[in-house]
Amino acid sequence: MIIGCALFMELIDATAVLTALPQMARDFGEPSVRMNLVVSLYLLAVALFVPVSGWAADRFGPRRVFVSAIVLFTLASVACACSGSLLQLSLARMAQGAAGAMMVPVGQVILLRWSARENLLRAMSYLTIPALIGPVLGPPLGGLLVTLLSWHWIFLINVPIGLLGIALVVRYIPDYPGSRGRPLDVPGLLLSAVGLGGLVFGFEAFGHGLLARQWALLLIALGVLSAWLYVRHARRSAHPLIDFSLLRIPTFGVSFWGGNLMRIGSASQPFLLVLLFQLCFGLNPLEAGLLSFAGGAGAFLMKLLAVRIVSRFGFRRTLIGNAVLTGLTIIACGMFEVSTPYWIVVLVLFGSGIIRSLQFSTLGALTYADVPPEQSSRASSLSAMTIQLTMSLSVGIAAALLSLIMSLRGHASLEQSDVALVMVFGGVMCALSGLVFRRLSSSAGSAVYAGRSG
Repeated sequence: MIIGCALFMELIDATAVLTALPQMARDFGEPSVRMNLVVSLYLLAVALFVPVSGWAADRFGPRRVFVSAIVLFTLASVACACSGSLLQLSLARMAQGAAGAMMVPVGQVILLRWSARENLLRAMSYLTIPALIGPVLGPPLGGLLVTLLSWHWIFLINVPIGLLGIALVVRYIPDYPGSRGRPLDVPGLLLSAVGLGGLVFGFEAFGHGLLARQWALLLIALGVLSAWLYVRHARRSAHPLIDFSLLRIPTFGVSFWGGNLMRIGSASQPFLLVLLFQLCFGLNPLEAGLLSFAGGAGAFLMKLLAVRIVSRFGFRRTLIGNAVLTGLTIIACGMFEVSTPYWIVVLVLFGSGIIRSLQFSTLGALTYADVPPEQSSRASSLSAMTIQLTMSLSVGIAAALLSLIMSLRGHASLEQSDVALVMVFGGVMCALSGLVFRRLSSSAGSAVYAGRSG
């Protein structure tokens, strides 16, 4: 729960700031379009620093790195609140992104080393909750703080959370020692930074119109080239920064490919729901956020049921069946109309939250089920890197598809049917991930839940 709260703090901050951008633009005297730098530079910093998180955890010890990341995130939050210009705020947000990049994967390393293997599914179900409700709760909370106080409080609220987190980590989390065994892969760090930075920022720029499309595509092409060069480098390196040999572990490999396909289909859902509720249905940000929060409530309920369900059906059947259900609930959200009763909207979103919580809790546990403890930091870095990339890719693809559909249909403004078509695409992608999970054996990951069905 301590690690989950750190993740929750990062996700709340990353999403709450979206509602404050217009007020920040007025205070700084900047055009609204330039304020997207506050979001994009944060994501860029995350992409640059995620690959080195595993090496840092091994070298200096995970608890020390985790506490340092929380301290940096808290100080950067104060710097954001004290910023008097867009330049100052952008630099502070990059520091926040660097700290957030270290918090999440290093927190997972601690979880993997501390939790008994048979408790891993239960632990991951707790860790999934903030990942699901953070992006949903962030916008309405940000809207509330901006309306009642000012945008500065979106960042200042992190200070007491950060101080409490530091005290709890020092008191309750074991201090695993670091090791000097693995040198830092500097060429790999440079190639992965350019690759991830180009891909994440390129997809962000393409999806939200931050740059002309030819420049966004050039960034994506640079990212692809650097990623290809990194893969070649990693095959020859004795100590690669990002270790793709982990994909040879059957459960890790299937979780990696199936989970990425699932996220490409589902990670754009909050973005699409905001567009649907606000631009198509005319709801204000607070009303839209409160409706979307039903999905987060469903995530809480699934925490209590995930272990029992997987114990009853096993990882393979749970993931295959749930992939189809995830796809169907996303498609169902695309059928919402302005006349749809709110209770139906809430019920569908609540069910969608339950299903997605089960899927990602299950995936999180299966990903590390057979990873040896000494490789946990490298596995966490690889997983965190691809999660960041596929979530950016998901939003970029959704935004590009919306633009293409509106152009082909001759729509000057966004309509419900345009969003529905993109949600159908996302639902199909989620359902197709079930084909990847079919590669699992019937007993895959059984050590994670064996003997816990009661």
